[in-house]
Amino acid sequence: MWRRGVQNFSRRLAGTNDSTTSARNTATALAAFSAASATAWYTAKPSAQCDGFPALRRTGSTARTPDAAAFQGDAAAEAAMMSCASLAVAYQQAKAEVATVKAELQFVQDKYDYFWPRKIMMLFGAPGAGKGTQGPNITNTLGLPQLSTGDMLRDAVAAGTPTGVRAKEAMESGSLVTDDIVIGIISDRIKEADCGAGFILDGFPRTIEQAEALDKLLLQTGERVNLILAFDVPEEVLEERVCGRWMHKGSGRSYHVKFAPPRSMELDRNGQPIPLTMKDDETGEALYQRSDDTKEALKKRMAAYHKQTEPLLEHYRPKGIVKDIDGGQPIEKVTRAVMNSMSKQAMKH
Repeated sequence: MWRRGVQNFSRRLAGTNDSTTSARNTATALAAFSAASATAWYTAKPSAQCDGFPALRRTGSTARTPDAAAFQGDAAAEAAMMSCASLAVAYQQAKAEVATVKAELQFVQDKYDYFWPRKIMMLFGAPGAGKGTQGPNITNTLGLPQLSTGDMLRDAVAAGTPTGVRAKEAMESGSLVTDDIVIGIISDRIKEADCGAGFILDGFPRTIEQAEALDKLLLQTGERVNLILAFDVPEEVLEERVCGRWMHKGSGRSYHVKFAPPRSMELDRNGQPIPLTMKDDETGEALYQRSDDTKEALKKRMAAYHKQTEPLLEHYRPKGIVKDIDGGQPIEKVTRAVMNSMSKQAMKH
């Protein structure tokens, strides 16, 4: 009966086989069916009708006629076999479909990687302008990694790359990491697979010299920066955003006295938060303010931003790739403006 089931299944498989099903898939499916169906047949046979294996037991030269229970066992075994057969066929068909879809997706990816230019973006804005919020939004939408020079330096040093070794030696000697080291680290990083469709530079360049070095690096592969988002926020709004931030050291959770205050916060008679009441919602541990999140520090950071960063916008603006974003709007409107600026229509103007 098992042999007959295998023959039936083979005929069914041959009947449904088309030009896209290889002989190899057929053999695999048949082998899987044979093993599964044999197990099913064996377990479905009544133990009283066999000594563990034969469907019919011979005594001498005369075959014993199976009784009704044996026929019922054979019927159950055949049903189990056909179920296994259906599962085997469905599995092979699904496996072939998945392989086809994967191949099609890879073809599309390869086509875009080969023919389409990478989307190379920069984010500019003063401290608190919204780069830290909108960068991840762009990453989630376009799948482009946001590359921070600090993160890239740490990763290169940890990986022990040749450029990372140079950076480590400079830092250990107390020297500044030179521009050529930073450019070398960027050059290595943007060759990785996740940068295949493009990337977002965060915190680089900071000077005209760095911008020119980056332009030269990208020109080696016929590329250039093709979009810069410049977040413009009034200084009084920046002060409110930056100076109202409180951090939890252990987790990095961020709070804001106006926009996201901790539950424990209490205000004094002047409407200012009482430091001893600023505690993490989850652990109850004390929060702290970063040393550069004060009015005095912000003024120095703003002066450095105006002196170093704004000339960079003038360096790139004649190329028609700078898009100004009003970062003083509510977050939802800023996000909408960012997404619109990345559309094909916006890129043409």
